[in-house]
Amino acid sequence: MAKQAPQSDPAQDAPEVGAPQHAAAGLKAVRQSLAMAGEQMSARRTLATLTKVNQHGGFDCPGCAWPEPDKPHTAEFCENGAKAVAEEATERRITRAFFAEHPVAELAGRSGYWLGQQGRLTEPMLLAEGATHYAPIGWDEAFAIIAQELTALDTPDGAAFYTSGRTSNEAAFSYQLFARKLGTNNLPDCSNMCHESSGSALVETLGVGKGSVSLKDLYQADLIIVAGQNPGTNHPRMLSALERAKRAGATIVSVNPLPEAGLERFKNPQHARGLVGGGTKLTDLFLQIRLGGDLALFRALNQLILAADGGVDEAFIAEHCHGYEEFAAEAKSTDRQQVLAATGLPWEQIEQLAELVLKSQKVIVCWAMGLTQHKHSVPTIREVVNFLLLRGNVGRPGAGVCPVRGHSNVQGDRTMGIFERPAPAFLDALEREFDFRPPREHGFDAVESIRAMRDGRVKVFFAMGGNFVAATPDTEVTEAAMRNCRLTVQVSTKLNRSHLVTGARALILPTLGRTDRDRTERGDQFVTVEDSMGMVHSSQGRLRPPAPGILSETAIVCRLARAALGPADPTPWEEFAADYGTIRERIAKVVPGFSDFNTRIKAPGGFALPHGPRDTRTFPTTTGKANFTVNTLTAPEVPAGRLLLQTLRSHDQYNTTVYGLDDRYRGITGGRRVVLVNPLDAAELGLTEGGYVDLVSEWRDGVERRAPRFKVVHYPVARGGAAAYYPETNVLVPLDSTAEISNTPTSKAVLIRFEADSAA
Repeated sequence: MAKQAPQSDPAQDAPEVGAPQHAAAGLKAVRQSLAMAGEQMSARRTLATLTKVNQHGGFDCPGCAWPEPDKPHTAEFCENGAKAVAEEATERRITRAFFAEHPVAELAGRSGYWLGQQGRLTEPMLLAEGATHYAPIGWDEAFAIIAQELTALDTPDGAAFYTSGRTSNEAAFSYQLFARKLGTNNLPDCSNMCHESSGSALVETLGVGKGSVSLKDLYQADLIIVAGQNPGTNHPRMLSALERAKRAGATIVSVNPLPEAGLERFKNPQHARGLVGGGTKLTDLFLQIRLGGDLALFRALNQLILAADGGVDEAFIAEHCHGYEEFAAEAKSTDRQQVLAATGLPWEQIEQLAELVLKSQKVIVCWAMGLTQHKHSVPTIREVVNFLLLRGNVGRPGAGVCPVRGHSNVQGDRTMGIFERPAPAFLDALEREFDFRPPREHGFDAVESIRAMRDGRVKVFFAMGGNFVAATPDTEVTEAAMRNCRLTVQVSTKLNRSHLVTGARALILPTLGRTDRDRTERGDQFVTVEDSMGMVHSSQGRLRPPAPGILSETAIVCRLARAALGPADPTPWEEFAADYGTIRERIAKVVPGFSDFNTRIKAPGGFALPHGPRDTRTFPTTTGKANFTVNTLTAPEVPAGRLLLQTLRSHDQYNTTVYGLDDRYRGITGGRRVVLVNPLDAAELGLTEGGYVDLVSEWRDGVERRAPRFKVVHYPVARGGAAAYYPETNVLVPLDSTAEISNTPTSKAVLIRFEADSAA
């Protein structure tokens, strides 16, 4: 039997510190996976779930968007995937008795970890205006309240519809259709806070805001550069692909302010050598770069390539590229001292990487949040594209751009139209298919939605999954903005902080998860997702839902749409809710690449979406070619007595979901309120190892943002930087400190000072 949910809330600020590890996975990962499953599920339920994860005919792991191989292993999941599945498939339940026992004010004082451990939500709950407790409510009544608030708005733009990246293609397409029929493009999503910078840069330079490589390309690459990414914790199944690439002859270079165990050595638990042997050394060259120095690094590489005999693929550039001369003139003038100051790297190491590049015919660059959450993130990624274009490393096997997405369908949601700035062609197709005029004015992204709620312009906030309050920056500002709403609605599988920071009224709508059987009057349904490499495949849960009457996300959207738009709206919402295949038929008519959707999705492994730069070296940009860009060389400046903080995940965490209080690979156990600081920086700042300090961010608005009582941990962080876990440090990220163009919060570049622990 599953263990009972914890009654007490363990301390988050009493961590113990040991030595960091230098290898990932192995037997420890297997034991941890089984231990987590045992805490949440029976042995029978564990077997029924883990054997179906990422299998053909099974369900897509809710953990991340890493693609499945053509022939999945029997255990095609990682440690964090097993934790994500166990959390969702838990046998713990939250009933109306729980909410009757616990007032909202009490629950608001609990940690996110404790809230998540209480179990699955089982029925719709309403927090009435002025009430202290959530109380049960029927589905029809809940939809009527939402419809009432929506129709009472002065303008449809008074509502914002947020989407988590776990939402399926079918639910996302229905969701954006409903919002646009209502009359708004206010469709913020989690991509606004993570890979928006990637999409902005890639659309401008290549014409497609997605990666251009497949798993097969990784296996064929000569050189793979992994920059600003920690796959050992955030995308562990990527390590299997890197291991296979390494065994096929690839060289792997890691660029990161912190050494990461997974990129050092991988003990693959799918093979005996990983369970009992030493595993596989992955990284051949580690560049411990300063925070924000990646633009300078790739600019220096481009300068060295331009200076090398035969370094440039002149034929590719002449046929397929635009803007080369302007870019080359700027790159050749790069100042070496500026590069050294920005990167913190010795010039000899940059030259060593350039030599590897010039020896390689097929190069892939992978990146994640370490590149996307800076003020200059879009120019940085444009410079990465310049680097690849110089040697023709786009549109050929074994080469290309590889932004590694987090949430399991965040890329698919964008493909389905979850975007506050939709392309005119998408709106035109939507208009033709559904015979209405979609709004054309751009809507609010995540940051703009917070500002709009703060300023009283958005009165209804509807979240399709996720934990918006914990995922967003400037926690105090965000929470005040949420409380300024008339109504907040959370569609969720489990309890989280966002359910406790509410508008005047609040609704919790429980929904099915990936592991749950989704049965309608038309029979068992399945949904589809798009992975980080543009593959679309099906996902179908098999477990009994946690309680009778729980609706799927698709059904929730469709029933709400009917309630809000009324019986006269011609969209067949009831048909959509009963048979998801009817939604896929309409997707096929609106979204390019989805023709014959219902037939093609039946193939094992699904199908690949078209990608012009990858498939045919065609570039749907404004120039019709791949665009070189000129990017001003810049990097963060850190005054004396200050450090630049990056927020990151622990190993017992996925985004805002905290599975436990350990970060095994970094040697942290039993707590989360730690700040990792280089010992030399700590000595200069007078920070005693094991001592407690407050972190105070500094921003031009002069507002004090404080995260109290963090334990100082001496750690091999690049000089001038520090690291701490989010969401605890989101309070330090100013709402208006965002990336140029993409408006992504600068969570990897927070200027902080240290003060004596205010709680001491």
